Amino acid sequence: MIVKETKLKGCFIIKPQVFKDKRGYFLESYNQATFNEALSIDINFVQDNESQSSKGVLRGLHYQRGEHAQSKLVRVVKGRVLDVVVDIRKSSPTYGKHVSIELSEENKMQFFVPKGFAHGFLVLEDDTIFSYKCDNFYNKESEAGIIYNDKGLNIDWHLPVSDLILSEKDLILPFFKDVEPC
Repeated sequence: MIVKETKLKGCFIIKPQVFKDKRGYFLESYNQATFNEALSIDINFVQDNESQSSKGVLRGLHYQRGEHAQSKLVRVVKGRVLDVVVDIRKSSPTYGKHVSIELSEENKMQFFVPKGFAHGFLVLEDDTIFSYKCDNFYNKESEAGIIYNDKGLNIDWHLPVSDLILSEKDLILPFFKDVEPC
């Protein structure tokens, strides 16, 4: 496994070792001991989630507040996404900054997003399957988010706004300046 920290402290891009032969491929998508040692953390994932989406679907930017905050390990099983995280840790030197990375079934990369970040992704191919592990259980009362097109964040989503498909809930999220920081 190759691990590289992004410009946002605590966010890591992970490239698993892939073994290919004429039958196909094999990879270990997660091993708690190896993961914790490589990232120098102690994390215990308790929930796995998966979504299937069409091209143009934008989910996010979401996070959980308070005691229900979640760290996530995300990856694409099928298709391609633009994955985006925003640092919402008020005490962080990168507060309000974001990082984006393309995750795909081809590159097999994973992205570790610690607590204190808003997360979202844009689906770049039809029938994309997105999978992620969380270290805390989902709590509806603790969910929060930031509007995807916040001008202060200036995120390049790589598709025209007219091609984006968002939920009603995601269309009314607040601006970054109006959210309570972690």
